[in-house]
Amino acid sequence: MASTWRTLAASLSAGALLLTVFGCSPVDSISSSSAQPSTTSSPSATATPEPEPSQTAEEQQSTADMIGQAPEGAQDNALTVLDTLAVKGRAPKTGYSRDQFGAAWADVDHNGCDTRNDILNRDLTDKTYKANTHDCVVASGVLQDPYTGTRIDFVRGQDTSAAVQIDHVVALSDAWQKGAQQLTEDERRNLANDPYNLLAVDGPSNQRKSDGDAATWLPSNTGFRCEYVARQIGVKQKYRLWVTQAEHDAMANVLATCPTQTIPADGGVITPVQAEQQPAQTVEPQPTQEVPAPQPAPTQEPAPQPAQQDTNVYYKNCTAVRAAGKAPLHQGELGYSSKLDRDGDGIACE
Repeated sequence: MASTWRTLAASLSAGALLLTVFGCSPVDSISSSSAQPSTTSSPSATATPEPEPSQTAEEQQSTADMIGQAPEGAQDNALTVLDTLAVKGRAPKTGYSRDQFGAAWADVDHNGCDTRNDILNRDLTDKTYKANTHDCVVASGVLQDPYTGTRIDFVRGQDTSAAVQIDHVVALSDAWQKGAQQLTEDERRNLANDPYNLLAVDGPSNQRKSDGDAATWLPSNTGFRCEYVARQIGVKQKYRLWVTQAEHDAMANVLATCPTQTIPADGGVITPVQAEQQPAQTVEPQPTQEVPAPQPAPTQEPAPQPAQQDTNVYYKNCTAVRAAGKAPLHQGELGYSSKLDRDGDGIACE
């Protein structure tokens, strides 16, 4: 009996020794485990990532730096670059106004001359300048118009300035509906004033184009169409704009006639367009006949009518003028006022 008790005591001593070695009870183990912070469920264990900057330091350049620069794909094959542009449907025009692209013809390159006159200076030849403007304001010049292939003699004035207009190759309204809504204000201002997207052209052609894309309007000068759509592709690549399917197909059809056409690398027309030569007409000699000299009809000069300014027609700004379909306004027309005519050339809201 005594030996039995000794055996039992030895067993109990061994169990105590084991508990001492492992140092915890099952209950202690559960409590200790639950007291440890979870690395997967505890909010304090999840690090909040720092927001990434929207642009790298190299991309955060001054807004004027990209003005006039060719896109990255300059001198690349135009068809190849066209296939890199996104093809999407046209977004709603909701919210569009000219003011979304900054003040018209702002001096974004800070050379002391507004964008309109910068382009006239670039694209016209045989220029003269308005006095005391430091050769900024073009008074006259000659344009070899790329859209019609004809020569236009430009003379600055109330009734003559509109003969040459500055066209946005990618119209601002078209750009707004194809990605420009997502651009920053500075990028939209750059797009509106970028010499790469601007050409001095025949005024009536510019009016007919309006905000059309390549699917709805192309220059009547067929010899310029390849370079025209290639420049549109370059602008859309530069400003991350897209094309519609109809626009893509129209561009591809034009470039199919000139498969080696590249994206223009400068701000002006690469190949100067010469005025189209009209074939000389041959006049067959006619038999001589005695014809009495016609008597000139008396002419009567119409009395000049003074320009009437209707004080009931008022436009707050050029946005209102364009919304009414009255841009540009010439001095003497209803609604014209000097405050709308920024450069004082007699044409407001150009």
